Amino acid sequence: MTYEEFNAFCGSLPATSYVVQWGGAHVWKVGGKLFAVGGWNKEEGTPAYTFKVSDIAFEILQEQPGLRPAPYLASRGMKWIQHYTKPGLADDALLDYLHESHRIVSLGLTKKKQRELGLNQS
Repeated sequence: MTYEEFNAFCGSLPATSYVVQWGGAHVWKVGGKLFAVGGWNKEEGTPAYTFKVSDIAFEILQEQPGLRPAPYLASRGMKWIQHYTKPGLADDALLDYLHESHRIVSLGLTKKKQRELGLNQS
């Protein structure tokens, strides 16, 4: 997946905002809260994608080739994974995890903020 495809997908999710920060990383937020980062890989030319996961997914994914606990975030006890090299995840699986990260983070917003943004209203 390219950064252009990553940005297009993240931008298609509801109530998202985009900023370039932290040394040129593509940072995506929902309701002002971080849910995905494209960048932060020290290997030039190799895309890296960072996303929030459930506790169970964290335990499984951190052991997979091409994936690791996300630098900076996981070191602070948060459940974030970084897809940083091949083989990593197939693009469709990566998109599923990015979508789930958006959902997890949106559920952490206040109920008022969720209503304002039209999120999680069933």
